[in-house]
Amino acid sequence: MASHAALASTRIPTNTRNFLRCWHGRKDSPLDVVVVNDSGGVKNASHLLKYDSMLGTFKADVKILDNETITVDGKPIKVVSSRDPLKLPWAELGIDIVIEGTGVFVDGPGAGKHIQAGAKKVIITAPAKGADIPTYVVGVNEGDYTHEIANIISNASCTTNCLAPFVKILDEEFGIVKGTMTTTHSYTGDQRLLDASHRDLRRARAAALNIVPTSTGAAKAVSLVLPQLKGKLNGIALRVPTPNVSVVDLVVNVEKKGLTAEDVNGAFRKAAEGPLKGVLDVCDVPLVSIDFRCSDVSSTIDSSLTMVMGDDMVKVVAWYDNEWGYSQRVVDLAHLVASKWPGTPKAGSGDPLEEFCETNPADEECKVYE
Repeated sequence: MASHAALASTRIPTNTRNFLRCWHGRKDSPLDVVVVNDSGGVKNASHLLKYDSMLGTFKADVKILDNETITVDGKPIKVVSSRDPLKLPWAELGIDIVIEGTGVFVDGPGAGKHIQAGAKKVIITAPAKGADIPTYVVGVNEGDYTHEIANIISNASCTTNCLAPFVKILDEEFGIVKGTMTTTHSYTGDQRLLDASHRDLRRARAAALNIVPTSTGAAKAVSLVLPQLKGKLNGIALRVPTPNVSVVDLVVNVEKKGLTAEDVNGAFRKAAEGPLKGVLDVCDVPLVSIDFRCSDVSSTIDSSLTMVMGDDMVKVVAWYDNEWGYSQRVVDLAHLVASKWPGTPKAGSGDPLEEFCETNPADEECKVYE
């Protein structure tokens, strides 16, 4: 049985439209997206899903069915409009999982309003506030998730999703002592297109005209999924006048001595072909940001920019589509949450005896004698 999912936003923002497109592309998805929360109503919801300035025209057939419903390739999706999660009809619609994409309800009391409204689980598509909300990054620590562990979880930020997978490899293979990161990041909706008031005076300046230095918690947040790195990483962001695709520049001191760039890239290639396949990639071609638009992976190592200085300093540069790649991981995490639901059948091997023995290991047929 599919888990009923709701997309909760005061308007359908870019990351939510990306989520819908990514989900639509997963033909075997265990999710059934049944409702979106968009204060713009069905007209805005359908138009902005169909026509996207970055993604282009959605190849799916998007139509308005009535004043409360749109369809995507004939699949009806209800459109509701409320800025207050407590007023959303999650109980009435039988919602299992809410994808919280407003960027506003990111703490326990805020995201918890979805639970009070009748949802069973909430995935926050942003860094969570509060130690009571666990964070999961696919490819790093998603194996720690269980259905019982929490009703509200966070998928971290796009930058943490880029950084954490290859930091994990660096630490496992070479041992990270300390490091600093700079993300050259496309401007976001939290900046001003023209000079206007903002609590961050740099973000108050015109986003399309400036390189804007600002803070980011992405590096520190790595310790939420890799606890052994607590206090070892920090960083800043430079917001730049590009609409999409960002790049992380990480410099770390490592414990292992005598490394070469080939050693570092080799570790990344091994991971990209093995446990991090679909999450991490390595690129040997001299490309630029637009070439990574709609990249499905969380991070792509630019192998030609990997450097080793002295005997213990490593520099790594990784590209990421901060909208599309991140949305793919949100879909992955939602799939994981759905797969852990009580009563959800596990994917079997196809061997009836093997499947029988998984639940009946003490049966005479299942015993293994040495």
